[in-house]
Amino acid sequence: MGYKSILTILTETSQRAQLDAAIAIARREDAHLDVFCLGVDHTQNGYFYAGASAYVFQEAIDKAMAAAGELEDKVRAYLEGKDLRWSVDSAVAQLGGLSTLIGMRARFSDLVVLGRPYDREINPDGEALTEAALFEGSAPVLIVPGEISETFGTRILVAWNQSNEALVAARRALPFLQAAEEVEVTVVDPSPHSAEGAEPGNTFCQMLTRQGVKADVAVLARTLPKISEIIARRATEIGADMIVMGAYGHSRFRQAILGGATRNMLETANIPVFLAR
Repeated sequence: MGYKSILTILTETSQRAQLDAAIAIARREDAHLDVFCLGVDHTQNGYFYAGASAYVFQEAIDKAMAAAGELEDKVRAYLEGKDLRWSVDSAVAQLGGLSTLIGMRARFSDLVVLGRPYDREINPDGEALTEAALFEGSAPVLIVPGEISETFGTRILVAWNQSNEALVAARRALPFLQAAEEVEVTVVDPSPHSAEGAEPGNTFCQMLTRQGVKADVAVLARTLPKISEIIARRATEIGADMIVMGAYGHSRFRQAILGGATRNMLETANIPVFLAR
């Protein structure tokens, strides 16, 4: 079972690399590509002078609608004649209403393809979109740092820490894992008192191999301050072109204030990162 319905969400015309990546994945999976062009109204009602709120609100909505319509027209023109099944739609929402809107779209998709969520220059609303797809949409998200080829995912690193999020991510990534030439289950600084005992990752790896995944296990010591740094370095060492990991094992508030493996990885990774929870 592969990904037959792929969604990508665009808010800026500068997100061409994200769109091209979604096209490449849709072709590879023989999937239908849904492109959602979103106009975001960033105004905050209640911060205007009395009597001005309605006028300012309408002006902001009009600008967002015009931006969404222009983006939709450009995307349609770009996709016209391309050898894949696609559809384009657009909508406008305030920043506070993104979760419901994106969650509804994402929950009926097999995979959501987005750019780096913390790149404010290219994707100022990326963080809100990514979290909405993961939490409200319960959808797996593939974060692409730039253009990718249709053959990406030949060597995949799966970050395993025995969490529910990591297990869900691996199961949702099975089509990619089964198609890969090599998969490494990477375990960083496992606890000797864990449920997996003296062989961390082996039971998980066995589950993957029974699904037709060519997987083995690598157990690494914690040699760097951040887990994400160890995973990124290991991905470079083995020539991985994709990382699969559970998303936001800690709360989003804690990730925003103190950081965490998910946020740190998405800020620095130069290869696609597959997330689920």
